[in-house]
Amino acid sequence: MNKFKGTMLLINLPCIFLAPKPANVNWQSKLNKAAHHTSDYSSTEAILRRGQAFTITLNFQTNVMSGDNLTFIAITGPSPAESQQTKAIFNLSEEGASGWSAIQEPSEPGCMNFTISSPANAVIGRYKLKLQIVSGNKVSSTLLGQFVLLFNPWCPNDDVYMANEKERQEYVLNDSGIIFQGLEKYIQQEAWNYGQFEEDILDISLAILDRSLNHRQDPAVDVSNRNNPIYVSRVVSATVNSNDEKGVVQGKWNGKYCSGTNPLHWSGSVTILRKWYRGRYKPVRYGQCWVFAGVMCTVLRSLGIPTRVITNFNSAHDTNINLSIDKYIDISGKTLYLNEDSVWNFHVWNESWFVRRDLGSFYDGWQVLDATPQERSKGIFQCGPASTRAIKEGDVNLDYDSSFVFAEVNADYVTWICYSNKRKERIYSDTRKIGKFISTKAVGINSRVDVTDNYKYPEGSLKERQVYKKALKLLGVRSTGRRTKIRRHRRRSSVAQRQNMTEPARKPSISGKLILSASPVIGQDVLLTFALRNLISDFNTVKIKLRASAILYTRKPKTEILQWSRFIKLGPEEVKEISFKISYSQYKNSLTDDRKILVTAVCEAKQGASLLVEKDIILQDPFITIKVLGPTVVHKAVNVQVTFTNPLSEVVTDCVLRAEGSGLLKEQLKINVERMAPMESSTVQFEIIPYKTGTRQLQVDLVCTHFSDIKGFITLDVTPVQ
Repeated sequence: MNKFKGTMLLINLPCIFLAPKPANVNWQSKLNKAAHHTSDYSSTEAILRRGQAFTITLNFQTNVMSGDNLTFIAITGPSPAESQQTKAIFNLSEEGASGWSAIQEPSEPGCMNFTISSPANAVIGRYKLKLQIVSGNKVSSTLLGQFVLLFNPWCPNDDVYMANEKERQEYVLNDSGIIFQGLEKYIQQEAWNYGQFEEDILDISLAILDRSLNHRQDPAVDVSNRNNPIYVSRVVSATVNSNDEKGVVQGKWNGKYCSGTNPLHWSGSVTILRKWYRGRYKPVRYGQCWVFAGVMCTVLRSLGIPTRVITNFNSAHDTNINLSIDKYIDISGKTLYLNEDSVWNFHVWNESWFVRRDLGSFYDGWQVLDATPQERSKGIFQCGPASTRAIKEGDVNLDYDSSFVFAEVNADYVTWICYSNKRKERIYSDTRKIGKFISTKAVGINSRVDVTDNYKYPEGSLKERQVYKKALKLLGVRSTGRRTKIRRHRRRSSVAQRQNMTEPARKPSISGKLILSASPVIGQDVLLTFALRNLISDFNTVKIKLRASAILYTRKPKTEILQWSRFIKLGPEEVKEISFKISYSQYKNSLTDDRKILVTAVCEAKQGASLLVEKDIILQDPFITIKVLGPTVVHKAVNVQVTFTNPLSEVVTDCVLRAEGSGLLKEQLKINVERMAPMESSTVQFEIIPYKTGTRQLQVDLVCTHFSDIKGFITLDVTPVQ
């Protein structure tokens, strides 16, 4: 029994008045994502672009009085500070010193609508937004939630502003594309899945910034610099490769890839980035230039920086930046490595679009960035951003790395023969070989656009010569001696040049050309003809030393395939053709995954200078066909049929078919193909369920240990459910 029954107990409690607090927050996700062009991101988080207003709605348990003071606080980074632009405090209806502002909009009872604007130069990254309400002498503070702020190519005041909507669609919103590879005379297109909107990719891109050396050394300063696309893009170029920190991709250009993935097997960035992220930032093995460029394009597009992939054919790697690539061979045509200069069949890098406040408006526009680790820049393997305008004008003294990129597209190519008595003879000085057919994907369609004119004036023009001399002067390269001779040869013309061959230092008495008699196909013999012409009206005897080697796309010879020599007698101005072949049995065990063969012929004539003739050959794959067996409708299954052929005259086993595509497959699909008879065609069928509408690209790759990858792609138009 309660002994206090019937007794009244009175306790006086003080009245507690609290400042109003929002009961819930509506981030108006669908509305804001549509306005900010971020609807494609596979995330429930608010993803916004800087310099543009967004709307939130707050529901309150108690009414907010007219005298109450509302203050918003936006913070980012580990040590938010107003002085570092990583903390913004702004009151209602007043633009803060930081450029952030909030305006109350008309609303229903019990809720309040706010339009919040960030400045066009705000730091990008993940923010927390707080609301502080002062009601009388009471203060309440509430965390409203998180949002991600990106660069904004749609905002005229943003440094990455791009005026053309079709270009914004291509360079920011397109999640697939084409990367050009091959040879200058045999340009191939390879599909690449950028996938910047796929699940986790934006988080991974932000993690890449947080894994940089800059962030580890001083996180507060690093984050405060993330308002600048110059800074962000340079950091990404360093962190996409693994050379200086635990970056994303580890490069490898020779040897076996058994401890990782052959670079040729990648078809997109998503698998690579997820593997790095889920593997606790362990570098992904392995990549080469197109892999670094594809991954970097994904990261920069996801952060809102307009970016495209560029391929430079006959790309120079000038290690000492003297604008001369010196190649040395012996009298048999074998390459001698007397320096570290090289010319790659192709090299792939990126361009991003933004203004250059550090250099001046003349240098605004496309900026070259390269994540492939070739040379250190300020102590780190990074490259760019180098203005394409600076490169074209020869302004090689400007940040960042403009001299290195200038050499990649403009260096001279000088060939020397080294004799047994250590005498060196300069036989060619080719001023037009380097920097050919600089290519990128066209806006809106899968075709090639040549952007060579963005990098240099027409070869042989007066302006091109003036720019070249200007670059030499700025680099402190002496323009006397061998250099003067090199430039003098630029103004000559010869039979050899008319045949797309280089010009010798002293006049030759012969010319030659290597001609493919038929398209070279993997698994078949390579048929060639060597046409030799006597240029003088007298008899001539020529000793020919011919060599064929399997090479990498960097043109580094790996294995010798064949070698022969013979004497040829030529009558006055006579032409003789010598037919020969490289049989499949000769090259099948020597060919690299690049499927490239370099044929060289060194010709010593009784009269005149020696002659070197070179021919790069890439063996073509058989075609792969892809058919979609029905209409492609979002969230509805459809079958895909892939047909391919074993190109070899032998049985192959253990092949794998891989397929991927943003909006079509959430993870890479792998299907085993157990056995294929010689020259047999096989068909594989699999199902996809598109989960995004619009134009989509499906990449297919047949991987086999017996031959290099056979790749193909198809573009699909995924329609909404009717």
